[in-house]
Amino acid sequence: MQHKQSRKTIVITLSIVIIFFLAWELGVFLTGTPVYLLPAPSRVIQTLFLHPDTFAQATFLTLGEALTGLMIGVLAGILLASILTLLPGIEDGVMTLAILIKSTPMVAIAPLLTLWLGFGVLPKIIITALMSFFPVLINVLSGMQRVDPALYDLFRSWNASRWEIFRYLRAPSAIPYLFTALKITGPLSLIGAVVAEWTGASGGLGRTMWLAYTNLNLPFLFAAIFILAAAGMIIYRIITWSEAKAVFWQPAQTNS
Repeated sequence: MQHKQSRKTIVITLSIVIIFFLAWELGVFLTGTPVYLLPAPSRVIQTLFLHPDTFAQATFLTLGEALTGLMIGVLAGILLASILTLLPGIEDGVMTLAILIKSTPMVAIAPLLTLWLGFGVLPKIIITALMSFFPVLINVLSGMQRVDPALYDLFRSWNASRWEIFRYLRAPSAIPYLFTALKITGPLSLIGAVVAEWTGASGGLGRTMWLAYTNLNLPFLFAAIFILAAAGMIIYRIITWSEAKAVFWQPAQTNS
């Protein structure tokens, strides 16, 4: 039954996507929209096939920056959430600093990092890590703090130490919250890498998009957008699949 429902969902999703692109193609054809304003999907796909090496190299560079920054941001968020759970007295001060960093626009930080660190991959990784860090911190910290009161009382009745409560109760209860954060930060990491590349880079999809925009080469621009959208969708699906395997004790959601 579950397999049948999953296949039905895939068919519906593909149908919606195909209808969208067909409507786009037909709309461009009927209105005679020039390619420098809005290229048809067929033109964008043709551009992808005509320049596979260019887009492949840019994609691997941006993906490497995004995934590296995502990994650093996630690990930093989990580590800090764990410290704040074990040492609750410092939570207000640390969270104030974290919110201050989060409130600073990344488009303002990215040029400074490029100025300080150059046009290499390091500024892109840092920006991506900063964008990934805060959602992970907030979600994981909430998961560690919102444990089942009955289970918490049970651990206390066993004279469990703070570390034992953290290891066997708080950490497992935070896993679903972690995957909720990953669903946000996974696709968002690509945006962080691209925004950083716009401020100065020697390669990557962000650089490709910027050059295409300045030259009004919209097929190239949309080709990069298509790749980013596909990569974001794949990352999200991988996270969703991993969640189903890791959080096996939660009932599967079904559509009525």
